[in-house]
Amino acid sequence: MGTAQRSRRWLVPLTAVAVVAGVGTLGPVVADASPNLPDITAQELLTNVQTAKVDGLSGTVRSAADLGLPALPGVEGGSQIPDLLTGEHTARVAFASPNKARVSVLDNMAERVWTTDGKTAWAYDSSEREAVKLTLPARTQRPSKPEAKPESYDPQAMAKKFLDAIDPTTKVEVSGTEKVAGRDAYKLRLVPKTDKSTVGSVTLAIDSKNWVPLEVTVMPRTGSDPAVQLGFSSVSFDVPAASTFTFTPPKGVKVKEEKVPATRQVPTPVKPPKAIEKPTKPAGDKPTVIGEGWETVVAFRDVEQTRSGPLGQLLANARTVEGSWGKGKILTSKMVNALITDDGRVLVGMVSPDTLVAAAPKAPR
Repeated sequence: MGTAQRSRRWLVPLTAVAVVAGVGTLGPVVADASPNLPDITAQELLTNVQTAKVDGLSGTVRSAADLGLPALPGVEGGSQIPDLLTGEHTARVAFASPNKARVSVLDNMAERVWTTDGKTAWAYDSSEREAVKLTLPARTQRPSKPEAKPESYDPQAMAKKFLDAIDPTTKVEVSGTEKVAGRDAYKLRLVPKTDKSTVGSVTLAIDSKNWVPLEVTVMPRTGSDPAVQLGFSSVSFDVPAASTFTFTPPKGVKVKEEKVPATRQVPTPVKPPKAIEKPTKPAGDKPTVIGEGWETVVAFRDVEQTRSGPLGQLLANARTVEGSWGKGKILTSKMVNALITDDGRVLVGMVSPDTLVAAAPKAPR
């Protein structure tokens, strides 16, 4: 199996775990009676989350997703997309400041492990009997997490990114309390004020002592069942032992060694302006981002389209739309909608179909 295909296999589970470790998660976690906690305002809770600092944590995460994606006719097994974007997953996670992390995703009697001790990173897939060992560059200018370690495994970093997206189009409120993984937590609820988003609300359960998000529930605009539930079923804020982040390949596993090249300097991140009047231009094969906040649309161009097979069957039954930008088909679900144009562009977002059509003229050809 090639590197690109392995990367696609990791994409959704790791995204889920990233949200778990950084923004919280639920899964089939059953909340106990609401704990009696001191009153707190939404602003105070946001401030506590954004300034929180923990030196480490470990726990078990469960996730469940039902984005309402249409089933592909004639596809059984073999395709990872339905399995990863729907159903349930379990992962064990660990983090230690400043640059140690481990994620072990368990599914289908197999295990995928990603771990780093700050000097070496490993990616292992038990079903493929393959492992990749990355030697990370030494940093001398300032402490930094290695490129091989996605920043999303840092609970505070991921939570900050999520909460930084709050703008005047978002209603923010403290909606109560609950217990998550045996810990008292406040519930912070974010509600889009726009009707162009398919997201009805996002609720974060925030630990009342460490101020780390433990759980996230995403509700669609229509329907009463969650689209995404991610959360800790158990969690400890003790710093994991150093041995947690080491990895020894099982006997008979094929190991590929790679070295991450060092960079001369660590660039200072530049925060883009909040208001986006024009779509960002793609660099190479990178997608174009149109709009902002809850109304964000991602556009791809030069996408090879197959009008036969399962996708062709879906497109044949999809609604046709057209305008000055051209002609295309709309694929809809309760959370994710897509516009596939006849000239090879694809626009995707958690927005209404009409919002996709309105964004089409801004998508580069």
